[in-house]
Amino acid sequence: MALRERLAGSRMDQRRAIIDIGSNTVRLVIYAGSPRAPTVVFNEKVTARLGKGVAETGLLNDKASASALAALARYRTLLDASGVTRVDTVATAAVRDAANGPEFLARVAALGLAPRLLSGLEEAETSAWGVLAAFPGAHGIVGDLGGGSLELTDIAGDHCEHGVSLPWGSLRLKALRAVGPAKFGRHIRQELKSVGWSGRKGLPLYLVGGSCRALAQYAKHVLDWPVDDPHGFELAPERAVSLFRPLGQQGQLDGPIPGISASRLAALPDAAALIVNLVRELKPSKLVFSSWGLREGLLYRKLSRKERAQDVMLASIASFAEDLGTPAGRAAMIAEWTKGVAANGQETLRLAATHLALASLRLEPNLRASHSVDWALRKRWIGLDAEGRAMLAAALLANAGRLPVPGTLARIASPTALRDATAWGLAVRLARKFSGSSPQPLAHSTLTPADGRLVLAVRPPYQALVAETVEKDLRQLAAWLRLEPAVEPLP
Repeated sequence: MALRERLAGSRMDQRRAIIDIGSNTVRLVIYAGSPRAPTVVFNEKVTARLGKGVAETGLLNDKASASALAALARYRTLLDASGVTRVDTVATAAVRDAANGPEFLARVAALGLAPRLLSGLEEAETSAWGVLAAFPGAHGIVGDLGGGSLELTDIAGDHCEHGVSLPWGSLRLKALRAVGPAKFGRHIRQELKSVGWSGRKGLPLYLVGGSCRALAQYAKHVLDWPVDDPHGFELAPERAVSLFRPLGQQGQLDGPIPGISASRLAALPDAAALIVNLVRELKPSKLVFSSWGLREGLLYRKLSRKERAQDVMLASIASFAEDLGTPAGRAAMIAEWTKGVAANGQETLRLAATHLALASLRLEPNLRASHSVDWALRKRWIGLDAEGRAMLAAALLANAGRLPVPGTLARIASPTALRDATAWGLAVRLARKFSGSSPQPLAHSTLTPADGRLVLAVRPPYQALVAETVEKDLRQLAAWLRLEPAVEPLP
């Protein structure tokens, strides 16, 4: 597929919103941009803790309901004021399990919203679709830990099945663990067996939900991990148990941890104990943390087959770069011109690096290197693993003229990958310096490695563009590739 065609249809102006009435929080998220890789433009939650009353009395208590309804009234007003008309409102375990859940939903509808109560199966499968949207072709198990329940679902390629909802939400775990670790572990084992979830081995376990993201942040804090975003973070089962078992045995944590709220921090030992037991019973090949789940699953299931087929990482980065004034066609043009120095089969990632390298030109020169590396390592990019982030960072540093590659990147990427990515960045730097990112000079020139040389061949009248600064960048790229630079006329 041509580079330009990969980006076709990746933009959409109309915003859409999800209101998620969960057991712990009531949240409004407004999305914009690419349908395949929606960008969050507004995200607000209220910790109403609807599930706490349900766990204790079987009812939504008055205080929690009032807090939730006040938040929903605010969300309705915000949506009206901002002109967002595409709104999905869903309620999950707390409302589903409460005897007075229907009465609560009637009050939500009276606010002008159209709430939909998800069954346990619907909640499990929708979260699983969110994971499939984030990890195309994934094969494994999705575990979505919410305030009122844990959903488990099998996923394989383009479908999900065997979804179950278990009453192990973060608001219920403290009471469940009060019987002691041995009885708690037996309870987990027996319940999994009763719903047909025993005996699964060797599959990745994708973990979803605020408590799981907090566990990822905790692990990265302990490991001093160089990538901030918890999405896509992976742990081997043995490492996860070694990190989370001591945490589960603690009554509380000493001091704050960056990226984890006080309320999440207090519930972390309970979540850690549950995950340790799931690892023991499900015996996964690895743990993968996903920031996409129920809300993104709702959006993904509405996409056409063509939209689903788009590369989620490329759609995300291209949309971001376009918002900064870098047309998709310009990045595709430069990626095509530089492909001769990057024959390593990672064309999609190289195109993404080109988008970001060109977008970084909108930054002040003294901020370009640091800010663009922050884009690579700290911004949420769906569909990009840790090594891919390191390669983006290496390419963006080279584009900004910063060598050598920092040692921190070597923790998450191989030397070969970083060397390739640096070549991408140097090639983009040469292309934009030579052409001014204009199509005509690139259309009448080539950059080709041949016979131990890196040859920049140029047709008239564009030889005048090969000034001293261009020759310097050509020499730097050639030296990086262990070639000799050369400038020749192009017939």
